[in-house]
Amino acid sequence: MSENRIVLDKTYLNFLNEIKHKIASARIQASRHLNKELIELYWDIGKTIIEKQKQYGWGQSIVEKLANDLQNGFPNLRGYSSRNLWDMRRFYDTYKDSSILRQLVAEIPWGHNLMIINKISNMKEREYYIKSSRDMGWSRNVLLNQIKAGAYQLSLRKKQHNFEKALPVHLSEQADESLKSVYSLDFLGITRPVLERELEKRLIEKIKHFLLELGSGFSFIGNQYRLELDGTEYFVDLLFFNRKIKCLVAVELKTGKFQPEYAGKMDFYLHLLNEQTRLKDENPPIGIILCADKSNITVEYALRSVKNPMGVSQYNLTTKLPAELKKVLPSEKEMKNQLLEEIK
Repeated sequence: MSENRIVLDKTYLNFLNEIKHKIASARIQASRHLNKELIELYWDIGKTIIEKQKQYGWGQSIVEKLANDLQNGFPNLRGYSSRNLWDMRRFYDTYKDSSILRQLVAEIPWGHNLMIINKISNMKEREYYIKSSRDMGWSRNVLLNQIKAGAYQLSLRKKQHNFEKALPVHLSEQADESLKSVYSLDFLGITRPVLERELEKRLIEKIKHFLLELGSGFSFIGNQYRLELDGTEYFVDLLFFNRKIKCLVAVELKTGKFQPEYAGKMDFYLHLLNEQTRLKDENPPIGIILCADKSNITVEYALRSVKNPMGVSQYNLTTKLPAELKKVLPSEKEMKNQLLEEIK
């Protein structure tokens, strides 16, 4: 067999992809191992600084001296400035009484840990962002955007779905975990009302951001996914596959308030996906109706009459002020000065 034929052979291509996967997996594991070792080192340094300060009555100046001596001793190593040493001390002091968080912090990068400590004070909220960064592979910028969007507070809102009725218990729990009550689409930069097709177009253009917002396990199949029944075509706005639940996930976008007929339409699509697209070893498809607004009571009643598993969620477009409003609204400094004048 010639080399050209080997390259084109399907068996070889599968072999090549297998090797690529092994290399990528090994690099990820090595990176995680190195990160864990680094976090444990920083933890131990922070712990040692606190213990020695208590033991010998050392004050703050010991940290400055230690930083200078470490930098002189390891001139090619970065990360041991006095500021970083204080961060290590604070890092240990923050989590030393929580065995759960003590284990979790080693699973995300140091920069993520510092951002969470600096911006979040509630321990439950910190746990949420640590776990989410780990499970969803958030970059530092994504983590910052999620914090600004109040992802933790949104996660506490009641989710609306019929998973308990439509799915077995183990799948119902996994489906519930994969659904959010509110999705933040701030990354689209939309500050005005848009049509559903434009919203869909923007999401496709930034599909990587949308996948991160959906959560871990989602992979994109396509938009305007075609289904057919009795000679009539139907199109699902967005179709995904969730590797954790092992099922198709249909997403319908609605730029207005939720209407009961949306649930019936999604139920119909899920029937078709179940019969025409779902593979034998996959779980039943689920649907997510994503609306700009919804009445909880209306959603509750609408979901009673459908058989297929689906959830209804809201989305937020942006928390930023449009440029035209920024021009006419006073700045923070101007508002403070005005308040001071009124108090006098």
